[in-house]
Amino acid sequence: MTFKRCLLALASLAFAAACAAQGTPSKFDPSRDPAKDVAAAVAEARAQGKRVIVDVGGEWCVWCHILDRYFDDNADARALRDRNYVWVKVNWSKENKNEAFLSRWPAAKGYPHLFVLDADGKLVQSQDTGVLESGKGYDHAKVIDFLTKWAPAPRRQAAARAPIARAPAPAPMGG
Repeated sequence: MTFKRCLLALASLAFAAACAAQGTPSKFDPSRDPAKDVAAAVAEARAQGKRVIVDVGGEWCVWCHILDRYFDDNADARALRDRNYVWVKVNWSKENKNEAFLSRWPAAKGYPHLFVLDADGKLVQSQDTGVLESGKGYDHAKVIDFLTKWAPAPRRQAAARAPIARAPAPAPMGG
């Protein structure tokens, strides 16, 4: 195994461990309760001044894995995503289509499909990922534009990260 592949494998394991620690799935799991997962993601987003991206797909979905690899391979896109969004996977497969849960949003025409929610859990954008594709992968500029366009307002984000305000220091005396 080359050093680059070993490093990528370690990074993937670290990401999976971080997702498991947060309680959000790192894979599409037909046995998970999407309502609980999305509610937890919304609560986390509200606490951190972020939005939620609900990634609907399945382990059967080649383009879902290509999207995962895209974020693994593009640190700038991953950082932009992680700074602005809580990412949660919701399964859609033969084993469990999660139809009742997904019926609250517009029907997906293909997979993966991304739903952007605000910090209150309201739908902001229903995103067909086909428009983000280029050749056999995802177009970097289009993904960055998507993540930037639907990110929370900077004022809310800055407020969520700002330290507690203190009284200003007295003005220096003249002399």
